[in-house]
Amino acid sequence: MARRPLLLVLLAAALTTAAGAGTSFADPSPTGLTASGEHRVCPDPAPGHVTCFVHVRTKGGDVVPDATTSYSSGYSPAQLQKAYGLTPGASAPLVAVVDAYANPNAAADLATYRSQFGLGTANLTQVNQAGGTLLPAGDTGWGQEEMLDLEMVSATCPACPILYVGASSTSFADLAAAVDTAVAKGAKVVSNSYGGTESSSVATYAKSYDHPGVAITVSSGDSGYGVQSPASYGTVTAVGGTNLVLNADGTRQAETAWSGAGSGCSGYVTKPSWQKDAGCAKRTVADVSAVADPATGVAVYDSYGSTGGANWFVFGGTSVAAPIIGGVYALSGNTAGVPASLAYTSPTGTLFDVTSGSNGRCVRGKTTSGAYLCTAGTGYDGPTGVGAPKGTAGF
Repeated sequence: MARRPLLLVLLAAALTTAAGAGTSFADPSPTGLTASGEHRVCPDPAPGHVTCFVHVRTKGGDVVPDATTSYSSGYSPAQLQKAYGLTPGASAPLVAVVDAYANPNAAADLATYRSQFGLGTANLTQVNQAGGTLLPAGDTGWGQEEMLDLEMVSATCPACPILYVGASSTSFADLAAAVDTAVAKGAKVVSNSYGGTESSSVATYAKSYDHPGVAITVSSGDSGYGVQSPASYGTVTAVGGTNLVLNADGTRQAETAWSGAGSGCSGYVTKPSWQKDAGCAKRTVADVSAVADPATGVAVYDSYGSTGGANWFVFGGTSVAAPIIGGVYALSGNTAGVPASLAYTSPTGTLFDVTSGSNGRCVRGKTTSGAYLCTAGTGYDGPTGVGAPKGTAGF
């Protein structure tokens, strides 16, 4: 039986009176939407488990998703490509998306999304965590996460063949197994939009996220300052989040740190050699960033978590940013060694440096030496890392 969390069922019921009534972006720029609300789709995780990091934009401050029956809001693939200087090619490597459970409508919904934006036919394969074709149970929250991830990979890298690997549960163990399966099946990029509390058991699963020659992107979290795993593993690209505002012609107007983006110092993971910041003795999160604020969110088509035909949503969270960066790695073709190091060693000017915004308080008293861990500034900072994509040269 499909797993449909009670809150999401209630949200779906409420949508019967809201279909088609969504507030639109001043397309292509979502300026003026800061008054809109947002709601986290997945529940808090139990010990040893993770949650997904997708937020749905709502009507004002309530919990009714601002969903519509046709596309009217949220950044489109063309807008994301222009904002981040991306030029999709005719071919690209296999990109894997790893999440828990499965969306039974995934193939059809991805086809609808790609048709809406002229992206061509999808090359999608779906397997379970062991690599078999019998998919795990459905779940509306994680199903929306799956659609967000598949569609953001499509948005940034339309030519990428996509492999979806659905873990049997939200446990670290099952998701780690799914990552190993993705790599075994040939993925050169693996996108992970989930996380849970970092603990001393982190080393148990770190090896599943250590695959030289594979770019493994992981969302940094959506609760502001604080570290999550697997983003804290030293072999992954931890992806922070931004608020991205575009001009009327689709060019960038401003990009600032999103208040929900995760960041900080790992309590357990050794600092990678390419990180030189002085405020953390161990691994620092994040590495790079992309749009994540639901107020400047992306368009997503999902029929499994909706009702009344209101299948177009606007999503945010660092769940948006991780698959976008995954698509950038695929476009660059640079996955040799440990790809997470590339942004740190890329030439000056190959990334957009995000220099303002904050995700919380990370220093006490009069000490300011660690302020960069929660406040964006020139050069490296916690919420946005070394910056956002400016083409693929930084990757």
